[in-house]
Amino acid sequence: MAVYHRPFDPARPVVCMDEKPYQLLGHVRDPLPTRPGRDRREDNEYVRSGTCSIFCWVEPLRGWRRVDARPRRTRVDWAHQVEHLLTVDYPDAATVVLVMDNLNTHTTASLYEAFDPAKAFALAQRLEIHHTPKHGSWLNIAEIELSALTRQCLDRRIDDLTVLNTELAAWQQHTNSNQRQVDWHFTTDDARVKLRHLYPTTQRN
Repeated sequence: MAVYHRPFDPARPVVCMDEKPYQLLGHVRDPLPTRPGRDRREDNEYVRSGTCSIFCWVEPLRGWRRVDARPRRTRVDWAHQVEHLLTVDYPDAATVVLVMDNLNTHTTASLYEAFDPAKAFALAQRLEIHHTPKHGSWLNIAEIELSALTRQCLDRRIDDLTVLNTELAAWQQHTNSNQRQVDWHFTTDDARVKLRHLYPTTQRN
């Protein structure tokens, strides 16, 4: 939790990432539009048009986020997302402090699967990785952003990956323009109470 209380430093930004599966769903019948005295209506039957994975990257202190839907969530997909983070989003940062859950794809080994050893090593050297505890994914601020995204942007059926990314880009632009930051209040001392088995009390002389 001490990572979230570091002061803002453009050279060492703290970035959180998370991902969520998303079903692409279409309508069997066209919805009935709203009209005076009646809400929009849609059939509860739907057409399943495949699945994808939404990657979410958030820098809480800057009020910045990037969301991107990809057809899969493999090691190589994650590696290319990290490459974009380091070379496009933060090309001038010496190190990106990356907070994420401990999925098997979320390791520097994925970089070596996607790129040649020299490039993978160069990318890995610019990462300081912090994994959230097992059963403690709620400590990841990107998970909170995905919850907001779901309520604000994904509360309807979308059956096409291109359309989904267009909608995500619109949400991203609107949210970033507001520079909505995250004021994190949960401290290491709180963690020692709530997560005693993960944050043992240290002895001080």
